[in-house]
Amino acid sequence: MDDLLYLVHRIPYPPNKGDKIRAWHIFDFLRQHYRVHLGCFVDDPGDCQHEAPLRAQCASSHFEPLHPLAARLRSTRGLWTAEAMSVPYYRSAGMARWVNETLACHPISTALAFSTPMAQYLPPSLHRVLDMVDVDSQKWRAYSETQSWPLSAFYRREADCLLRYERAMAQQFDHVTLVSPAETALFQRLAPESRDRISHFSNGTDSDYFAPQDTLPNPYQPGQTAIVFTGAMNYWPNVDAVLWFAREVLPPLLRTFPKLQFHIAGARPDQRVLALQQSPAVKVSGTVPDIRPYLQHADLAVAPLRIARGIQNKVLEAMSMQKAVVVTPQALEGIRAAPGQDLLLAEDAAQYTEQIERLLNSQELARTIGICARARILSDYRWQENLKHIASLLQPHGATARTAP
Repeated sequence: MDDLLYLVHRIPYPPNKGDKIRAWHIFDFLRQHYRVHLGCFVDDPGDCQHEAPLRAQCASSHFEPLHPLAARLRSTRGLWTAEAMSVPYYRSAGMARWVNETLACHPISTALAFSTPMAQYLPPSLHRVLDMVDVDSQKWRAYSETQSWPLSAFYRREADCLLRYERAMAQQFDHVTLVSPAETALFQRLAPESRDRISHFSNGTDSDYFAPQDTLPNPYQPGQTAIVFTGAMNYWPNVDAVLWFAREVLPPLLRTFPKLQFHIAGARPDQRVLALQQSPAVKVSGTVPDIRPYLQHADLAVAPLRIARGIQNKVLEAMSMQKAVVVTPQALEGIRAAPGQDLLLAEDAAQYTEQIERLLNSQELARTIGICARARILSDYRWQENLKHIASLLQPHGATARTAP
């Protein structure tokens, strides 16, 4: 086996949130084909328990502690250097030293950086692939449009600076990958000078794990009509989504379905999310040991995101569990699914209310959509198939195709 350096901005285990899910499956795929040298940051003390099992699967490894407060202070250097603040946030002398020592001690000629800030550690002597995942600069631009001054100006500055960095890295790296055709087309438009280096490979879903199982314990009270939203609840797009749903969609639904409850299942809920429980129709679970029971026994799942980049794993997981899902256009972007067949699409609060009422009034419709959703996952969202593209790009002389299948 050849040696490969894999740098990740966050420890790729456990795969319990969007970026870690993708990072983990890439790692699991790479270790079947390479002697992997893994370098990553650990920003959650609870994740330290996973270092030893990961280390056992690597040729060598380095787990750099990242203290969020110190990292935020470090990122302010970008204000004086015209850098995107996201880059110094992940700048570490310890990580740089480990990378240099690893390259000196092992016959490594190929490297994969997961997330744009990790590109700063890789020298040009390597065959380098950058998995940007999403065009993060445009996430900051979207944030700027939802905030008033001065936050709007701060986010807009970060968007401009980060886009410059993304474009520079795309020119320097051999290949850049993203998570969906939509993200690829967006970045090709923003970085036309690197168009032929930019491609994508889609996320997948562990369809054996996220499979319909009636034996899973029911977390809901008898007689409830349960609508569920899943995701990390300290992440602003998720917070914004549930706040909007609870204020704009839930009240008219309760007039028709008084026993309906909106369940928010996800780690580290924001105070604004917890405050939604002032309504008896909203339940916030916080961290749960297994998200599958919440999907299995819900009447339907929702993804009412108004800010979104890439592919929403929460949607793929619900579809894999054979659950009917109602999404916004932002949550659907990047997912190969047919609205009206594999899921339901709603563009505003009135449509969202209408689509949910359709599902709650027809168990047959919900069941049919769930079956089609599961079939779509089995057809298009298998990790082993989708990861074949990154494998081809990691071959310094073997990759001639620039566009993902």
